[in-house]
Amino acid sequence: MIKFLFARLLQASIVMLVISFIAFAVQSKLGDPVSQLVAITASAEEKATMRDQLGLDDPFLIQYGRFLKNAVQGDFGTSYFFKEPTTKVILDKLPATLELVFIASLFIVFVSIPLGVYTAIRPNSVLTKFIMGLSIVGISVPVFLTAILMINVFSLYLGWLPSYGRGETSDTFGWQSGLFTVDGLKHLIMPSLALSSIMLPLFIRLVRSEMIEALSSEYIRFSYAKGIKEKTIWYSHALKNTMLPVITVGGVQLGIMVAYTILTETVFQWPGVGLMFLEAVNRADIPLLTTYIIFVGLLFVVTNTIIDLIYGLIDPRVNLLGGK
Repeated sequence: MIKFLFARLLQASIVMLVISFIAFAVQSKLGDPVSQLVAITASAEEKATMRDQLGLDDPFLIQYGRFLKNAVQGDFGTSYFFKEPTTKVILDKLPATLELVFIASLFIVFVSIPLGVYTAIRPNSVLTKFIMGLSIVGISVPVFLTAILMINVFSLYLGWLPSYGRGETSDTFGWQSGLFTVDGLKHLIMPSLALSSIMLPLFIRLVRSEMIEALSSEYIRFSYAKGIKEKTIWYSHALKNTMLPVITVGGVQLGIMVAYTILTETVFQWPGVGLMFLEAVNRADIPLLTTYIIFVGLLFVVTNTIIDLIYGLIDPRVNLLGGK
């Protein structure tokens, strides 16, 4: 296990170095930050002075080396718009996004597993055909279209739920959360459902296919021959093996879901890192954009490492080091 962690730490360092290089390389294509920092009436000399102060005229490798040196010390730069360290800006916005992803993940887990198992053990039922047909529609409809439709139905037409914002929050162990207020929960319902809509059909189909494969395996036939109860076979034997690939895919999709919050947070004006990223693009806030890209990359690396560890603990047959 220690060797595995060391190997993954080395791999993660290399991956993060590549991500930081790419993120820093594309920043020149995102706009001119000087135009956002000076007045419209600023002269060419004033703009040149600003560029010199920011080091934007230095060669690329010198700029990247300076960025990397500061990043190792935890300094990823200062946001041009917020006038604060980029890490602080992201950490301030992160709780709202994590709440959204957390509730969406709970909904995906508690809906996809029962429906996936049911459609596997009752493949010819009318309900199964309806669920699978609905899952195709769910995969095909973009998340922003689902969000707009929900706003029109549940906010504008029925008036049941608020259409934008985070709502009332409470201080819980230093975390400003909407999970512990009625108003906050009302504001969470539609964004979390919209965010989960793109992943839910995928997981229903994944659980179903893995469950069908598990039920057709030899050890399941042997369990039937031994006279073990059918429900015990389904839920104690087949479902356990079904969860292994689901956990692996789920870890990757968790990181992707954070990226999907850009669309969801924009439609619902949810004050998280997704909306912050889009606003940073419009403002050409290059330090904030670069830090966000590196943050998302780090999230993927950490998530995949944790999933590998969990996979190895659940299935002892898995050799984490990949040896024989």
